[in-house]
Amino acid sequence: MSGRLEGKVAIVTGGASGMGQSTVLRFLDEGAKVVVADLNTETGAATMDLIGEKGQADQAAFLAGDVADEAHIEALVALAVERFGRLDCMFNNAGIGGAIGSITETEVDEWDFSFAVLVRSVFLGMKHAGRVLRDQGEGGSIISTASIAGLSGAGGPHAYSAAKAAVINLGRSVATELAHYSIRVNTIAPGAIVTPLMHSGHAKKTEELAHKITPWPRIGAGDDIANMALYLASDESEYVTGQTLVVDGGASALGPRMWDNRPGSPVMRRAGLTKGSTGEKSTWRDV
Repeated sequence: MSGRLEGKVAIVTGGASGMGQSTVLRFLDEGAKVVVADLNTETGAATMDLIGEKGQADQAAFLAGDVADEAHIEALVALAVERFGRLDCMFNNAGIGGAIGSITETEVDEWDFSFAVLVRSVFLGMKHAGRVLRDQGEGGSIISTASIAGLSGAGGPHAYSAAKAAVINLGRSVATELAHYSIRVNTIAPGAIVTPLMHSGHAKKTEELAHKITPWPRIGAGDDIANMALYLASDESEYVTGQTLVVDGGASALGPRMWDNRPGSPVMRRAGLTKGSTGEKSTWRDV
């Protein structure tokens, strides 16, 4: 690798699987030191074992916790500074599928839980990483994972789509403030990246859907998002802020229909809350 992040320190939430894990490994290969955050302690341990096998154990630390908990985000930022001496990049990547089903069948607590994980966590990451980056006085990068679901009306469940739209505009708004401190704030909007969060144990069926909605000859992988995150974390993106960078193999150009909201469709016959790769149980009910 070229050492594009040599000397930099990053935090990656949701870093123990999927796009987050791919980004952690790429950042480490490019010379960064990384704090890996994830609610799932089992995948967290497996990720740290993998890092150790690559001979990079001294470049990484893991902290388990809930990204919607402000104390956890504060602890992540403190760990980066205490263990590695500084912070250069905050990647707010953790997520869940969230509330699913008809808007008329969605429970308030399912909606609130979805927004806590998908939006409040991003706010908290921006708040606490922003403070450290501002006080260091050397600029830095804040990256958040949104989705093409936040750019369309058929890209995902209602709560997920609304939350990702909020992440996109929060990034734009915060970018206008933190630009004064040379802190870049950008958002990545993935398309159909087949990860444990997306397929929830149904990888083959999800891959078939991804092929249908993606013009590119192959479906997206975690490394595609890691490559974009690397660019945004590196000094190469020094004049890029307030942007949403779409990584979707052309799906949004085609017009995604990843989620069929029409009455009577299979996804409208069930409701509940999907928690993806967190290790916690998802809930479903027929409606």
